[in-house]
Amino acid sequence: MISAEALIALCEQHWYDAALSMLGMRVRDGDDDPAILEAHMLAGVAQRVFALDAEDFDLMVPAIADRPWAQRLADCGFPHGPRDENRGALGSLVPLYELMLEVLNLRSERGEPQSVVVTAHLIAEYLCQLAWQTRLGHGGDPLQLASQVGERWGSDDPACPHNSAMRATAKRAVNAAHGDQVGFTSYLDKFHSRLGDTLAVCAMNHLTIDAGERPDVGPTCPNPCQWAVQGSREERRDLDARLRLALIYLDSPVVALRHHAPVGHFFGVPSVAEISEGWLRTWEKLTSDWPDGSNPLIGASPTDPDEALPGLSALISTVAGRPIGQGTLLREVGDDIIAALRRARS
Repeated sequence: MISAEALIALCEQHWYDAALSMLGMRVRDGDDDPAILEAHMLAGVAQRVFALDAEDFDLMVPAIADRPWAQRLADCGFPHGPRDENRGALGSLVPLYELMLEVLNLRSERGEPQSVVVTAHLIAEYLCQLAWQTRLGHGGDPLQLASQVGERWGSDDPACPHNSAMRATAKRAVNAAHGDQVGFTSYLDKFHSRLGDTLAVCAMNHLTIDAGERPDVGPTCPNPCQWAVQGSREERRDLDARLRLALIYLDSPVVALRHHAPVGHFFGVPSVAEISEGWLRTWEKLTSDWPDGSNPLIGASPTDPDEALPGLSALISTVAGRPIGQGTLLREVGDDIIAALRRARS
């Protein structure tokens, strides 16, 4: 039987999945020590948090409601019901991005390059929504979005530059929270990650930015709806710049590694050297000069010397329009596992 001291050593190195497996063996062998049962339950939470299983974060909250980090865990997840009171990452993407930065750095620390690439790709998924959060006041929540967009949004009007996938996303986004749970779940699974790209087209419009001023990162809108050009021109240009950075990252070499990451026939696993080289080329693209000299990431430098991808938190903070660094949620769960193990019978 593995000792509590050995389990503590695993958790101190953030091997919560290994600790869960070992604790499971003890429980199945009849160990009914309350501290071991508590550590086993918490290790299960840690494993799912490490896997960024955000769809089910709120389902874990009742079992850990008395923990000081329980609400932050719920804030990182997505609601199950279309009108659940706690909107989680739909209300604000900041807690989820703090967690993703923490997970990416710990995955690197554990020597898991494929998981680093997968997490870097997940960071790209909602980066445009994170940029829009300063304007919308939420992370793309369908419950609120319907009252903030309009005119050609989600229509078949040929004057709208959205492609067919974006039109479908736009239409589903304003209706998803007003139907049943099945329809809401389908929206989150199939459409929500496209919402940022769809909103980006609306922000990158010709009333805000003239042709050639900034890098071409995708379709722009020549005739924007009135809801899309609210606010001062300075505010709109700021949003446009942050969205272009998000789209540059989405189409960057480090994110492209994800498309080669699925392993088959012994090939496809990205090496540490490949990730480093991909990130360097990505950082060069992100910090290159723009024709109008407005790249907000120019002059930015990595703020966390221990980052797996130096400068990633600076990028996310710039896109978000506010400081965002790696969180401590997973480490706090780990601290509680260790505390329980220290109370356990050896």
